[in-house]
Amino acid sequence: MMDFAHIPLFALADKRLAWIDRRQELLAENIANADTPGWRARDLLPFVKTLQQAGVALARTDPAHLVGDAGGDLRAEQDRTERAPDGNGVAIDQELKKVADTDSAHELVSLIDMKYLGLFRTVIGK
Repeated sequence: MMDFAHIPLFALADKRLAWIDRRQELLAENIANADTPGWRARDLLPFVKTLQQAGVALARTDPAHLVGDAGGDLRAEQDRTERAPDGNGVAIDQELKKVADTDSAHELVSLIDMKYLGLFRTVIGK
């Protein structure tokens, strides 16, 4: 059986999924601690920064293409939201939006991964 982890596209998808998993963990911690005095919401840097640190750059192959943005490594950063009188910095509405965005990113990466795996299976006849 072919090891797809050595194909750059699939390696990138694995990194993105690891980033998504870690972000969901942090967001769940934030939501779980929404009533904890002094809790500071945390989030990951954008995934594009992980790509930049790995030496991967987005290619703009046509001047008409939009310039993309990239973001993040797996280190958590403190959120700079307004604090409640007890020092808690979790805004549930913002956290839930981030959860929804992260869920959408997970679904997209999973679908792309499945499509490419299907193409590879077609090519190798399986």
